[in-house]
Amino acid sequence: MADSSAQRAESHYFTHEPPPKDLKTNTTLARAFITRHADEGRRVVLVTSGGTTVPLEQQTVRYIDNFSAGTRGATSAEYFLQNGYAVIFLHRQFSLLPYSRHYSHNTRSFLDYMKEENGQVVVDQQHQDQMLRVLRQYTEVKRENRLLILSYVTITEYLWNLREVAQLMRPLGPKAMFYLAAAVSDFFVPQDRMVEHKIQSNEEFLQGAGASGGGNTKPPAARTEGKRLVIDLEPVPKFLKQLVDGWAPEAIIVSFKLETDPSLLVKKAEYSLKKYSHHLVIGNLLATRKWEVVFVSALDGEKWIRVPTNRRTKSFSGMPSLVGSADQLTKKDIEADDSIATEQGIPRGEPAVEIESLIIPEIESMHTKLIEQAEARARAS
Repeated sequence: MADSSAQRAESHYFTHEPPPKDLKTNTTLARAFITRHADEGRRVVLVTSGGTTVPLEQQTVRYIDNFSAGTRGATSAEYFLQNGYAVIFLHRQFSLLPYSRHYSHNTRSFLDYMKEENGQVVVDQQHQDQMLRVLRQYTEVKRENRLLILSYVTITEYLWNLREVAQLMRPLGPKAMFYLAAAVSDFFVPQDRMVEHKIQSNEEFLQGAGASGGGNTKPPAARTEGKRLVIDLEPVPKFLKQLVDGWAPEAIIVSFKLETDPSLLVKKAEYSLKKYSHHLVIGNLLATRKWEVVFVSALDGEKWIRVPTNRRTKSFSGMPSLVGSADQLTKKDIEADDSIATEQGIPRGEPAVEIESLIIPEIESMHTKLIEQAEARARAS
């Protein structure tokens, strides 16, 4: 009954919400990319990144957005590429991209890294080493054609692309991975409850109360009532279980759970793991997400990954005092020497460490174990 209900919800959503205009192009590119790397026996990961918008009008002027610059996704994509994966990077348009992220969305202008020398534009000497390293990594990935960049803006565009690419990845079996780092909207405005034109704020120009399509008797989801703007959102159908059961049933699924309350983090991650049958849920607190995460999986249970104190990146929004506060197993302050990073022998005094550089190798190791288990089951059957 639950499966049929999920299938009906999927059918209704994709029947009533129009596909993005570039879906056919994206699908063609993804099919060729996946086929090439499948023939080479390479693992392929779909990394989703950035937030999703919820338009309030068909000719969109106003929309609801959510917090995400795509830092986790763009950074993780780089480390997946370093670990030999082919990466399909499905990102919010204009959010951070792998490699160029080092020089965009910064407090400095990109032009500050350059200077004029003998009529030529050159990179300033103090930035030469880092930029050369990033350029070499990007050039190698581009030469090997291991990075495909696709974009979306709205929640509906995101879901259409996710479903189509997931179905294309299905033949990869357990060598396919979904790393769902995008901040996906929980609510949306259905197409048949969306007004066509800009919602007017001036009472003298208010639109009629009727919705713009399909004979729907409900009022528009976003409308003005007197001087108030009323927004009546509906829940986005939960397709994460469909990703497991229908779209790519043998693929490895990694999802994220972001919380602000330390007492809820592990519980919510465990709940998500059971509800959606994913292989790994990565829990992180908003205030400490750059320094620590918790892996919750059926394979390894609960496992914390932390950057040592002396190797942590700076964060304007971070709260160091909260590091370890969600770790219900120890119930005590966490010292740097207890972290996985120190166990791996990172020397003191080195530059700051991006936590994704610790997360991705752990996932790669887990992926290897899950592939071996899948191959063993196949041999036994």
